Amino acid sequence: MKFPERFAALPEYAFPRLRALLDHHEAGGEPVSMTIGEPTHPFPDWVAEVLASHLAGFNRYPPNEGTPELRTAVAGWVKRRYGAVLDPATQICNVNGSREALFNACLAVSPERKAGQRPFVLVPNPFYQVYAVAAVASEADPVYVPATAATGFLPDYAALPAETLDRVTVAYLCSPANPQGAVASLDYWLELLALAEKHDFKIFADECYSEIWRTAPPPGALEALVRSGADPERVVVFNSLSKRSNLPGARSGFVAGGPETMARIKQLRSYNGAPVPLPLQAVSTRAWSDETHVIANQALYAEKYALADEVFAGAQGYQPPEGGFFLWLPVEDGEAAALKLWTQTGVRVLPGAYLSRDTDSGNPGKGYIRVALVAPKDELKRGLIRLRDCLYG
Repeated sequence: MKFPERFAALPEYAFPRLRALLDHHEAGGEPVSMTIGEPTHPFPDWVAEVLASHLAGFNRYPPNEGTPELRTAVAGWVKRRYGAVLDPATQICNVNGSREALFNACLAVSPERKAGQRPFVLVPNPFYQVYAVAAVASEADPVYVPATAATGFLPDYAALPAETLDRVTVAYLCSPANPQGAVASLDYWLELLALAEKHDFKIFADECYSEIWRTAPPPGALEALVRSGADPERVVVFNSLSKRSNLPGARSGFVAGGPETMARIKQLRSYNGAPVPLPLQAVSTRAWSDETHVIANQALYAEKYALADEVFAGAQGYQPPEGGFFLWLPVEDGEAAALKLWTQTGVRVLPGAYLSRDTDSGNPGKGYIRVALVAPKDELKRGLIRLRDCLYG
């Protein structure tokens, strides 16, 4: 049997590539993993109590879009955080983490043709890898737009030719950005909204790092939508409890957008989505309603930001992230640096090229490594010092 050709050009996923690069070499010290963005801070202490009190829910099929209580809790959080008023019944859907929704939403709303041609999906480069796969699965061509130091580590979509923008159906944007930690300003969002209105495409706002920031809460796409008065169908927002509440294993998040867009997303999800179990929906309802644990989590990341600033003080090219929990460190060659770190120190990081695509102007991630600030503080400090001494000493 022949396999679909459209996925043949996709490179292997980042972490199998990393294992192939490193695993046949001995670690040069006690291993310290700084590769995967998996939160390790404690989740809220009430999670076990809420879960236990709703165990009977495992005996029922859960509602595909989330319970009314959960969707109301999400709407409340969106109103408090961004000042946007969403209808819980028609504009919010619970999902199995943001990755599922970032993929399926593109399938649901990106048409097969635009302006009589195969459509484009805009992807910042480097990027979260599901964006490109979603584009290809939707029978669209991904357009990789550099998000480099020259553009503030955010893609300059407005610089694309008008004939390209006219074929765009979806533009992905992550803020705070993975991997660079750059934050899109409110003006950036407003300008992107104006571009989407002019050229008739949707903005897919990946905001899963929205509650991890250095100095101020990052603006969001819904905040810009309120400010601009643009068509609510223009923006689709994705978020989850993985980073905000240290619950990556709960696989619970939401997608929100205009009623027409959400109807299409819900329709597709009713066929291929896996609803979040009711006990986890109960936990999610409590989590979106509570800010105390989020503030405590932010304080822990503030300590890690300060630690990274201290360790890399004076290191050439070091740029503190504005948000998220990754360092995007410049090196001569990311693969060579990752291999050197592993074999000489036991520190494990991800080459930036594994998060990017080659373009005519090169691979924008090749000269970087991504370092996750998720380990316990003492372990993190050891790893950062070894990294600094090995690569920048």
